[in-house]
Amino acid sequence: MQYTDQMGQVISLSAPPQRIISLVPSQTEFLLDIGLQHRLAGITRYCIHPEVLVTSIPRIGGTKQLQLEKIIALQPDLIIGNKEENTEADIRALQQHFPVWMSDIYNLEDSYRMMEQLGEITGTSEPARELVRSIQQSFDDLPPIPPKMRPSVAYFIWRKPYMVAASGTFIHHLLGVLGLRNVFEHETRYPQIQPEQLQQMKPDFIFLSSEPYAFGEKHRQEFKDLVPDAQVLVVDGECFSWYGSRLQHTAYYFAQLRSRYHIT
Repeated sequence: MQYTDQMGQVISLSAPPQRIISLVPSQTEFLLDIGLQHRLAGITRYCIHPEVLVTSIPRIGGTKQLQLEKIIALQPDLIIGNKEENTEADIRALQQHFPVWMSDIYNLEDSYRMMEQLGEITGTSEPARELVRSIQQSFDDLPPIPPKMRPSVAYFIWRKPYMVAASGTFIHHLLGVLGLRNVFEHETRYPQIQPEQLQQMKPDFIFLSSEPYAFGEKHRQEFKDLVPDAQVLVVDGECFSWYGSRLQHTAYYFAQLRSRYHIT
């Protein structure tokens, strides 16, 4: 069988893969949630969910620091990666030896297609579709917010230097789903910004993500000093950036944020 990934690349498999290596935490969680724990031959050190299942699976480095020799030794019959999270050099090297299926995620529809396609490839279409249906319903239950009523937000992913999520990212898409307008939507991907730029934008909210930089309550005052009128929140980065089965929790988390901080 031939399958086309989300980057337009075609892979060939003679049978459903039995030795899978996942290079992306959110996709690892999804594969485990649809019952593939006995077929995962390797995962990254950042693959932490579900904790009860990942502890016994071999680790093959970080998402951008893959240990290629370990992967080759594990002899997978399928590798699953992501355009943003893995380096092109590593993926090209692995493609010389194994079928590599790549996701490329910008919005919820992309994430739904990724899950459905991986379900088809692995012979687990029904649990994958059921999971997608459940996630879709949870987002459908969130009432839409008219564009003219949307408060503004700056979403920080890094400190020293300051970096934000801008347009062309899954985070940017989910901020819109939550009902907020990204003040850095004129920028692309993950730009570095200066404190003066943040002050000029005067966002209603400043979100400090719990990952990849581990922002905590101790950082809130630093941003409050820059924009005193903004509400500065430490938010669950997994709910904004993990595009697999972690999305089961995201709509509920968004509903809580809307209610608690009057995002209506």
